[in-house]
Amino acid sequence: MKTKRRAPRARLAAVGVATTCALFVAGCAAANEGGGAAEGEGVSGTISGAGASSQQAAMQAWIAGFGDANPGATVNYDPVGSGGGRTQFIQGGVQFAGSDAYLHDEQLDEARQRCGGSVIEIPNYVSPIAIVFKLDGVQDLSLSPATIAGIFRGEITAWNDPAIVADNPGVTLPATTVTPVHRSDESGTTENLTDFLNQAAPDVWTDEADGNWPIQGGEAAQGTSGVIGAVNAGNGTIGYADASQAGDLGQANVKLGDQDVAPTAEAAAQIFEESQRVEGQGDGSFAYELNRTAAGGAYPVVLVSYLIACPTYPDQAQADVAKAFLSYVVSAEGQEAAARAAGSAPLSDTLRGEITPVIDSISAGG
Repeated sequence: MKTKRRAPRARLAAVGVATTCALFVAGCAAANEGGGAAEGEGVSGTISGAGASSQQAAMQAWIAGFGDANPGATVNYDPVGSGGGRTQFIQGGVQFAGSDAYLHDEQLDEARQRCGGSVIEIPNYVSPIAIVFKLDGVQDLSLSPATIAGIFRGEITAWNDPAIVADNPGVTLPATTVTPVHRSDESGTTENLTDFLNQAAPDVWTDEADGNWPIQGGEAAQGTSGVIGAVNAGNGTIGYADASQAGDLGQANVKLGDQDVAPTAEAAAQIFEESQRVEGQGDGSFAYELNRTAAGGAYPVVLVSYLIACPTYPDQAQADVAKAFLSYVVSAEGQEAAARAAGSAPLSDTLRGEITPVIDSISAGG
């Protein structure tokens, strides 16, 4: 399995961190698993987060499910994208971030400094990234990793290209122009896709994994919703997005040898179980280097999204709400709520048992 450290990302430009435009706001809580209040009582206070738009449907479900038990608490979340969320967290503008990629290099160091020496990274959302397409007359499509790489590099320009035809025997494919759509913003979804392409089709996709799209040309769109909108607006368009956001668009199977693997939650969970924890991130980090070449029916274009938080907060209310909210998100109840809302793969009981003590250790003070 490939375990090398990724090349450092370019440092993100500073952005405003006064987050007042959060889209998902609710009085929040659920069963107070690990919260600072006494059992049966609700926590009170406000925390704000920002980050991955891929978590949008799941985050709505988590905030809604967390909303009844603690009416005195509020959780805000602004789905600005993974890069924006990490930047806001590092600069102290939000109490937690959602990210489709774990912290690397300079950003890891900056997050540690912001949090007083260490940082928490816990997987909270496991989902397939769908290769979404819109092609009149074609409902079902299979694409090998090399073909997907060729499409997004701009080297395959027509839907009846021999490579696509070879992947889809018996399917009549038109000569329609292929229009690839990629994210214009820094994106964990992009980083996961480019990681897959680099691991599974290295002869075609020679670029390292990167949250910023590395290829010139093609159509660019802001955020998950932007990609979905751009693909929906055309014919012959193809993009990538969290499967929960695909809607009525076609979703290509990934052709691995003689298997056509669909982007299902079960297949996503399988690849997660075959991957390894990244070393050197710290005891509070449960970052994983995903194995994109796993055999046996695992879907390889998978994102593991993380919640990034601090072990300590400046006051007890923030610590209590952060602890209670994170506890709910990773609980069996919270994971089931996300699965219903977004089709994500619930965390295993084993992994939950490993990360729960880290959440329970969140406290106030230095």
